[in-house]
Amino acid sequence: MAIDAATVRKVARLARIAEPEDRLEPLAKELSGILNWIEQLNEVDTNGVEPMTTSVETTLPMRDDVVTDGGDPAKVLGNAPKAAKNFFVVPKVVE
Repeated sequence: MAIDAATVRKVARLARIAEPEDRLEPLAKELSGILNWIEQLNEVDTNGVEPMTTSVETTLPMRDDVVTDGGDPAKVLGNAPKAAKNFFVVPKVVE
């Protein structure tokens, strides 16, 4: 797929990017090269390839789901900028 300077001008205007006129033609060549490379990827046979989310197979560490009292409130709130009645005090964000 070939991109011309007019297409680059239109995309730049839609993206609110100011590009000088002398940069439109080189950008069109760069974008055409990128799209040609993407079209080459379409030729790769991916039948039977499972989708993956990471290149390293890992399992998440599990812990026992145990109900606790939350620890010592004095220790938890010790570094809080402001606390009241064993709770963090934060500024109001909804009016």
